[in-house]
Amino acid sequence: MGGCQSYNGSGDEASTTTANYSDISILKLKNNNVQSAPSLEEKPYLQEHFLRDHIADIDLLTLTALPHDLDQQEWMAFNTISFFQNTTLMSSALSEFCTLTTCPTASGPGNKVYEWTDENGRKLKCSAPLYTDYAMSYIQELLTDENVFPTRADAQFPPGFMFLVQKVFLLLFRTLAHLYRAHYRDAIAMEIHPHLNTLFTHFITFSHAFKLLEPSETAPLDDLITALMQ
Repeated sequence: MGGCQSYNGSGDEASTTTANYSDISILKLKNNNVQSAPSLEEKPYLQEHFLRDHIADIDLLTLTALPHDLDQQEWMAFNTISFFQNTTLMSSALSEFCTLTTCPTASGPGNKVYEWTDENGRKLKCSAPLYTDYAMSYIQELLTDENVFPTRADAQFPPGFMFLVQKVFLLLFRTLAHLYRAHYRDAIAMEIHPHLNTLFTHFITFSHAFKLLEPSETAPLDDLITALMQ
């Protein structure tokens, strides 16, 4: 049954087990006149004193688990929307550092380059900000399509719904991977790296629990994932 946006009420079980990173938007104010953090090592996100920075002590396994008597597709839809909103907030907070000049390619750790596949199946190399714009626009279109993410209580999710969820998670992972690869120092300078760490850890925990990402796709960040999941 549809109604994937029905969990905003304070009385729903799902609403009590969903992470809230909304205060990231407050920290966006800090990016005025902020300079990039001093040069660190190639992978500053692996330094222990940054790794242990999170916004709260959250039981992510409990946060991820499918609530009792809730349809799994409903849970997938609700969390897909939530992860999209929070990834958009984080990406927007760091957007002034991600430009055609600083990020001419959409890259992830290990010099991984992400190419956009257009509607005709052609792979396009593009800058990171353009790739992010393509990805977020594509996801937004899916999330607002009543035939894909229905909001009516009597509506059904379409065949292939989980495939679309997996595609959304792939694009969100690549967006977050680029932020770690190219803008973690900027996140440190803005003091929002605890939010990024928390968001990414929750995202990976959820992805692992429901098998939403291929290991080959997450491999460039395996070192970070291993460190965060310890």
